[in-house]
Amino acid sequence: MQQFLYHVSEYDETLIYQAIDNILTGMNILSDLTPDMKIVLKPNLVMAKKPDVPVTTHPMVVKAVARWLYEHDRRHITIAESSGGPYTSEHMKSVYQICGMYDAAPYADLNMNFGFQSVHTPEGFVNGSFNLILPVIDADYIINLPKLKTHAMTGYSGGIKNLFGCVPGLQKPQLHYRFPDIENFSNMLLELALTVRPQITILDAIDAMEGNGPTGGTSHPLHLLLASRDMYTQDAFAAQLMGLHPSDIVMLRQAKERGLIHTEQMELIGDAVPQDLTPFLKPDTADLDFSSKVPSFLQKPFSAVMKRVLKSYPKLEPEKCIGCGKCAESCPAHIITIKDKKARFHRKGCISCFCCQEMCPMKAIAVKKAI
Repeated sequence: MQQFLYHVSEYDETLIYQAIDNILTGMNILSDLTPDMKIVLKPNLVMAKKPDVPVTTHPMVVKAVARWLYEHDRRHITIAESSGGPYTSEHMKSVYQICGMYDAAPYADLNMNFGFQSVHTPEGFVNGSFNLILPVIDADYIINLPKLKTHAMTGYSGGIKNLFGCVPGLQKPQLHYRFPDIENFSNMLLELALTVRPQITILDAIDAMEGNGPTGGTSHPLHLLLASRDMYTQDAFAAQLMGLHPSDIVMLRQAKERGLIHTEQMELIGDAVPQDLTPFLKPDTADLDFSSKVPSFLQKPFSAVMKRVLKSYPKLEPEKCIGCGKCAESCPAHIITIKDKKARFHRKGCISCFCCQEMCPMKAIAVKKAI
């Protein structure tokens, strides 16, 4: 399995385009594509944030991929995403605008078809079907363009997690509610990834996020673009670059158990792995998981007990809250209300998914232990 890695010192169009040219030429991607094929670029646009914070895939990366394809006579290119919040024209136009996606307009169309359809999954999956946004269903070829981040619930966010944005709008919280346990939620993410099946994944790690990702963390630049046809092995490799152990990330452990990760077969192409990498800060939620401190044969029963005893909850920092309602909108359990222009949390019914923290634009939600 080929793993492409190129150093990119900053968000500079020339430097990024050269790296993308090296990647797509090295992958011989044109042999995959005929001029009439519908190509979808799937960035991470989890919320409307400007590109100078490492929340979303940088528009220069998206633009470089679209431009390369366009200049090689592949013209049916669509940028498609369903961010947090409603999957509507008004909402997504705002997300596209603030995230800088209009910069790619000369080379790609921004999706304006906000329908979805149910797609059956392979036999034996827990999820018999997924509702997916139409551009993804209609695509002949999908290029996955995630942002490298830590994540409050899953620990790590890269190629696999980015495909959660193929589920339309506020149906994502419904899946959180259906699968509140991290084991089941991670399995759902893997089954979704195996259903969408992007052909290549290019990971934006020029600037990445550490701490309370995917939206409330801070910058941790790696100055790298990573690319592979094997998204699962690439995610395991990228997690290691962050100082994370793939076996500690449930979806990566499950991917390994499914035979999807092959780091022992990885062939590194491009630049060498930097020698000065430093470990990423983990989300606050990681401090609430003590299972790694006990022997492996006790970890599962220990976790089952401790997640009841030491369950974590979102905690509002009122001085930061502006009463925008994004937390209530994204809460799958509907336990958040807005009163007197402040969010109110009701602990009963909370499933500790931290969707509220993820979607808060003001970083006004922290993590609190039950005891």
